Amino acid sequence: MTKEQEPEQARPAAETDIEEEQKPAETAAAGPEAGSEAPAKEDLELLLEDARAKADDHWGKLVRAKAELENLRKRQERELANAHKFALERFVAELLPVRDSLELGLSAAQDDNADVAKLREGTELTLNLFTAALEKFNVAVVDPQGQPFDPELHQAISTQPRDDVEPNTVINVVQKGYTLNGRLVRPAMVVVSQAPEGNIDEQA
Repeated sequence: MTKEQEPEQARPAAETDIEEEQKPAETAAAGPEAGSEAPAKEDLELLLEDARAKADDHWGKLVRAKAELENLRKRQERELANAHKFALERFVAELLPVRDSLELGLSAAQDDNADVAKLREGTELTLNLFTAALEKFNVAVVDPQGQPFDPELHQAISTQPRDDVEPNTVINVVQKGYTLNGRLVRPAMVVVSQAPEGNIDEQA
């Protein structure tokens, strides 16, 4: 064998050794990939269980929130119904002493020896008590005696020619009016002045 042929024969043997050394490495590298299917499946199952647990937790929170909203709605309905039902409770409580005073005054007036002065005094006290009860609930009296006529608050039931006051002036309050929180409940019934006919002719 010549020296030129010797390397050619040795080369395949070296390549064979290298291939044999690489095969175990390739096998080792392929091993974990083949066995990774089981861990991946376990991971998916864990993720699925976690997702189910979160879904159950969220569903429970939703059910509780819905129940709380329903209870809140029912409670508000009850409170609103009670507010409408007992809206005048405080007002009635303020009027009861007025009724008691009227009953006492009526009982005293039935006595044959009733003192008129005392009856008058008791009536005035009762009226003051009633006025104070109205004021607590922002009920104001409309008493426009001597004031200019205001169609927003007054209702003219008649007119009288007068030369001692300005035309369109309230000269007599037949019935007082009332407002509640600034809103008219009942207009004041009034008599309004007008210029005498002679003055109207002169101005014309």
